[in-house]
Amino acid sequence: MSIAQALTIAGSDNGGGAGIQADLKTFQELGAYGMTVITAIAAQNTTGVQGVFPIPYDGIAQQLDSTGEDFQPTATKTGMLYSAEIIRLVAEKWQQYRWSNLVIDPVMVAKGGAPLLQQEAVKALVTDLLPHALITTPNIPEAELLTGMSITNLSQREEAARRIVQMGSTYALVKGGHDEGSGMIVDVLYDGQSFHYLENVRVVTRHTHGTGCTYSAAITAELAKGSPVLAAVTTARAFIQAAIEDELGIGAGHGPTNHFAYQRRQRGEQ
Repeated sequence: MSIAQALTIAGSDNGGGAGIQADLKTFQELGAYGMTVITAIAAQNTTGVQGVFPIPYDGIAQQLDSTGEDFQPTATKTGMLYSAEIIRLVAEKWQQYRWSNLVIDPVMVAKGGAPLLQQEAVKALVTDLLPHALITTPNIPEAELLTGMSITNLSQREEAARRIVQMGSTYALVKGGHDEGSGMIVDVLYDGQSFHYLENVRVVTRHTHGTGCTYSAAITAELAKGSPVLAAVTTARAFIQAAIEDELGIGAGHGPTNHFAYQRRQRGEQ
């Protein structure tokens, strides 16, 4: 029996709503065996980020080597990489171990507005790692930082997706959650030739912490299982929609999404 193996290279969220913790929950829910390389430890809760503590460079390198020497992830996602130095290390090890199906979630800003990626690291992300990506999954503020353009409408999201593919990512998924001008959310997926649009009803809730991590982790899990990109994104969109709609109500601020919701719905449970 072949086991789908999914690797996440990201930061730790002690509150469990985002980062490594959200990724592992999502992998498990979608039937992929999850592995981790931790790049930083965030001290945070639903009200904000109180501190970010990067793992030493050698510690990250050893985690990558330990993984590469014994495991064969069939898909890998990156989240909070924190610095240019770490981004270049991940790109180097990615090539060394000949991993495939890279999903880049360009984590740059926390839900409460705190920066999670150093400014000088943005260039390294674009030049050193993004050309290896199968799919890059920015929200609107992240897409603006990556492309240097302002994004206020759907056509600009399409243009941002084009630019990200021109940077080297095979696919670009520019998410529409930050566009609050409509009762619908439209995510734009571009494959270098055609656009695909994933639409869902906007849910008005403050419990959206970790949506980007969870969405990209769901894509990664589906790719690890062998799904083509459009099918993986479609399942992931349904997964995150359920996670937002069936809110847990945890915390006083931006609470986490419900990682149980999608499979419970699949089983016909409430």
